Amino acid sequence: MLDQDETRTPRVTGAPVVAGRPLPLRVAVPLAVAAGLALLVAFPPYGVWPLAPVGVALLAAAVHRRRLRAGAGLGFLTGVALFAPLLAWTNLHTGYLPWVLLSLLQAGYLALLGAATAWVSPLADRGRWAWPALTGLLWVGQEALRDRTPFGGFPWGRLAFSQDESPLLRLAALGGAPVVTFAVALVGGLLVTAGWRTVSTLRRTTPNGTGPSTHTADTADTADTDSDQLDGPADTNPTTAAPSGGGSARRWTPVVVPAVVAVALTAGALLVPVASAGSGATVTVAIVQGNVPRLGLDFNAQRQAVLNNHVDATIELAGRVAAGQQPRPDVVVWPENSSDIDPLRNPTAGARISQAADTIGAPILVGAVLLGPDVGQVRNAGILWRPGTGADMEQLYTKRHPVPFAEYVPLRDVARMVSKQVDLIRNDFVPGSTPGVVRAGPAVLGDVICFEVAYDEVVRDTVTGGAQLLVVQTNNATFNVAEARQQLAMVRLRAVEHGRPALMASTVGVSGFVAPDGRVSDATGFNTREVVVRQVRLDDGRTLATRLGWWPEVTLAALAAAALVGAAVLRRRRVMPG
Repeated sequence: MLDQDETRTPRVTGAPVVAGRPLPLRVAVPLAVAAGLALLVAFPPYGVWPLAPVGVALLAAAVHRRRLRAGAGLGFLTGVALFAPLLAWTNLHTGYLPWVLLSLLQAGYLALLGAATAWVSPLADRGRWAWPALTGLLWVGQEALRDRTPFGGFPWGRLAFSQDESPLLRLAALGGAPVVTFAVALVGGLLVTAGWRTVSTLRRTTPNGTGPSTHTADTADTADTDSDQLDGPADTNPTTAAPSGGGSARRWTPVVVPAVVAVALTAGALLVPVASAGSGATVTVAIVQGNVPRLGLDFNAQRQAVLNNHVDATIELAGRVAAGQQPRPDVVVWPENSSDIDPLRNPTAGARISQAADTIGAPILVGAVLLGPDVGQVRNAGILWRPGTGADMEQLYTKRHPVPFAEYVPLRDVARMVSKQVDLIRNDFVPGSTPGVVRAGPAVLGDVICFEVAYDEVVRDTVTGGAQLLVVQTNNATFNVAEARQQLAMVRLRAVEHGRPALMASTVGVSGFVAPDGRVSDATGFNTREVVVRQVRLDDGRTLATRLGWWPEVTLAALAAAALVGAAVLRRRRVMPG
């Protein structure tokens, strides 16, 4: 429940310092909702990336100096406004309940963020640069928690994934998604600092801006207890402010400087060096997007038709190669679920894939559902199918991070009490244990399957294992083009993060190639059958982000925890009326 606004500043005796007021609740609530909507529009398919720091700033302003309960409530509003529409693709074919539950769960993490931001308000008020840094740290801490809990977490909607067209994307090469998130939130913190100071400065001047105004106890800024004074004690006494000239310039300096730094930080990211192409050998790669008979959960009711689509598209490509219209690929990539019939146990399915591999004369990375290892269990796998010899069991990757309540059901008996639809998942997918390093002749592939691209360590493990080309096999037939474009944005970040060329192969789209600098080439349409062939330069190097691994996130999250402890200490000497 949100707290009502205080009508007057509480009387305090002794040493504690009384903080200034929060924004009125009638202002804070719309700001919190607007924050969520601004964050939403920053993500694909809208892609207005500058609104991400704006959304961060709006939430920071809304919860500043509030009690924990009010901060949590406002953060929850932001979370609902962001995640409900961002994840709307989850209700297209499964009903409203999974969408509502997932959206509310994710919004709960922004509620924690709102409470934490309110909690550190005393630290934010101590110096002009404290607020931006705290904002960045708390966002990283929130995402670190959300990415891992519960049941392995759900990293969709990280700030970093909204920056696929932003200069800040280049920062991924320095520290991965956590550093990009920190930079976005830091810029947001600079914006809220500038905005808060603007309001504070305007309130301290007369309507014509020629001198200081008279402060009363029920204004947001009071002469003796004003915590808006982010510049320090020199500004807290309005009688010392010069009415014009240099004094006026000094009053506006705390507004201008954070805004300029925000712009400079964003533009300065362009100076981070990223490669436009790999530095190794050149290989020709084909992506086969075979499409499905119809979108929705029942796409796999016609499993043979889906497999036939991918076989036929590959054979057609072989015909164009034979006619000299396209170069012969060194490796072909099929998407996730391109064979939902286990080709290792079904001779017909295996024969069809062999026909495609033999005809094109190149190994095919097949996305397949494999039965076992035990009864009632299945595996979501990428398996290399070689011409002439068939399945190469040594080049088999099993998805390490199955999606809870989509590929397996934790606490099935409890989940069944919430929705009978959990029994649509008859067999639980079991996780693999090794990174997706697939040696496909002239190229070493780093295979990750579908949502795994959102998890830092799953992708990084393929690179440290020797991958030269990142491959994301995915099936978007149960979702829509918005989800596909959000996923492609993650692929772009991973390419920059690890300095690798990358590709995304989807059953229905969007498929395409991504250069190490994040540029997309040959992107396909949605719900279409297409084959794209491209020459790709491989890479064996390691970026700073790859070498540092998870340490940037650990460091930033630890500093966020330290800030929470520091705020607790400071609150012993401070009263927070809001």
